[in-house]
Amino acid sequence: MSLFKIDQKKCKRDGICAAECPAQIIVQADKKSFPSLLDNSEEFCFNCGHCVAVCPYGALTLSTMPLVACPPIQKELLPDADTVKNFLQARRSIRQYKDKVVSRKLLAEMIDTARYAHTASNAQEVHWTVFQNPGDVRKLAGMVVDFTKIILPVITDVERAKRMQRLVDAWADGKDRVMRGAPHLIVVHSPADQPFPTTDCAIALTYLELYAFSKGLGTCWAGYFTLAAVMHEPLMKVLDLPAGHKCFGAVMVGYPKFRYHRIPMRNKPPISWR
Repeated sequence: MSLFKIDQKKCKRDGICAAECPAQIIVQADKKSFPSLLDNSEEFCFNCGHCVAVCPYGALTLSTMPLVACPPIQKELLPDADTVKNFLQARRSIRQYKDKVVSRKLLAEMIDTARYAHTASNAQEVHWTVFQNPGDVRKLAGMVVDFTKIILPVITDVERAKRMQRLVDAWADGKDRVMRGAPHLIVVHSPADQPFPTTDCAIALTYLELYAFSKGLGTCWAGYFTLAAVMHEPLMKVLDLPAGHKCFGAVMVGYPKFRYHRIPMRNKPPISWR
């Protein structure tokens, strides 16, 4: 079955699909010709769907991407620039959570949205592990504390050692500074031999965080956990990631205990104009 199909009744031969193809494997000889694939070029297709998405007439389909599976963009739902700016500035990292679990349906919806995050060469090799049980999340926090105790004696940075010691002391005092009492943890991982797995996973988690905010949820990057997840053998065993995979980040998820009412200051961006 051919990868590329043109409905000649719908196609206006405007050349947009050929111009937009990232792999440059769609060609059009002239305005009288219909677009087609270069000979023996199917293996170079990213399967990104740009050609399907950019055609105004629905004239192009891929065998891997039927038109019915690609819904039209609802332009009336797109926010204006001021709305987007306020939304991005208003999002906060949440470290105080309500004693309330998030439904599995909503957690799955967050990941389903985050799968649309762009990845290098459209590899889409971002994988997810969700810890739904608050008790399990607390156990993970305890394992991170155990790891912190192990590495504390070899930390030479005095200020960093102080911060890590505070984490351990807080845990001993019954306070969770690792997971902050969040009921859920979402871990993102990828085959470590991918071209840009760290970037791919970070972008996907950012998509997830922003969508979570829109649904009234709070998130926070689990930095202490992410460090331990690639160095602490007991924790790596609990994660049980597929062979060749590595944890590239994680976020705590839950309902925020408090609301925020103002946008705090941030440093001016250091910019070099060329």
